Amino acid sequence: MPNTFHRVGHGTHAVIVLHGWFGDARSFQECEPWLSQNEFSYLFMDYRGYGGMRDAPGHYTITEIAEDAIALADALDLSTFSLIGHSMGGMAIEKVAALVPHRVRQLIPVAPVPCGGVPFDAPRRALFEGAATSHDHRMTIIARSTGYRLPSSWIEWKAKYSAAQSSPHAFAAYFNAWADTDFSDEIQGTPPVKVLVGEHDPTFNAALMAQTYLRRYAHASVDILRNAGHYPMNETPLALVAAIESFLRSGSDVTGQH
Repeated sequence: MPNTFHRVGHGTHAVIVLHGWFGDARSFQECEPWLSQNEFSYLFMDYRGYGGMRDAPGHYTITEIAEDAIALADALDLSTFSLIGHSMGGMAIEKVAALVPHRVRQLIPVAPVPCGGVPFDAPRRALFEGAATSHDHRMTIIARSTGYRLPSSWIEWKAKYSAAQSSPHAFAAYFNAWADTDFSDEIQGTPPVKVLVGEHDPTFNAALMAQTYLRRYAHASVDILRNAGHYPMNETPLALVAAIESFLRSGSDVTGQH
């Protein structure tokens, strides 16, 4: 049975949207009213352990997310589709493209974890590993990843929301999945890729994307979203929608970094 999801729009261009470590299928809720529903069909999917799949058993791996996304596309008779992935979901959409490259039209990684994983020193790893059970750890991570510039009330909300919408066991397992997975040797580099990063994101920034996506994909470019950190769907939803749909409409935005 496909993972729980919800659809926004009824256009002919299907777009599967995969959320981040602190999210669920409703992570893009602030963007949803402004999506072009006549052109696109956006499919927002929960992972096992999140949202409507919070109690679903799983291995909680990047490969499992990708295979579940493909199963959802199969269930909906989607022969081709584009993919949006935030943070951990950015790695997952790369895996989908590696598994079924002939079906993927375009990739839009948003503040993504690259397919080679992310190195952690011991203190930082302890902070992230502790986030599964510690509200303070979650708040610290969220505050850091948005440049210490957002209201504390929002950081508190984001931390509580993420805890409520994910099982601690799955959340802990997914950290190891996105931090330590490396399938960079599987990348074929063929789909058009538009990477979107927030100017205040200290880690998943343009420099990292230049070392990863721009080297691995022949048709990749990076745009910087002003006044955003790691969560542009919350911080700058209108700018994010505009950037996403401009690329989806182009179908061939393949040159350079902007």
